[in-house]
Amino acid sequence: MAYREETEKAIFEAGIKLGAVFHQFIGAPVSSKNVELLEKAIESCILLQPYVVSAEVKIDREKLSEKSSEFGYTALADELLNVEVKVRVAKSEVSAELKWNDELKYPLMKILEIKEV
Repeated sequence: MAYREETEKAIFEAGIKLGAVFHQFIGAPVSSKNVELLEKAIESCILLQPYVVSAEVKIDREKLSEKSSEFGYTALADELLNVEVKVRVAKSEVSAELKWNDELKYPLMKILEIKEV
């Protein structure tokens, strides 16, 4: 596979991973008691997928505290979620993120880095 083709596939795969996280986990119950466990569970699910080199999930603790109900939890919402993935296809490695954009009030996916390894 040519380098350009590898890079395009790596970019596509990164987007698929981030989209899957968003659509599979938004709405999951989360509290200060299980936030770290949920982060690790999401990371673990990402790491099972093809081409994934690494995954990091962070749930915003401050926003979580603000959104928690009188029962001590809330549903995982897009503005709480920050995800970074790194995928490798042959010699192409792509780092990408899913992160809430306060200005747009929207979760954006973004390519952070493309490199040859």
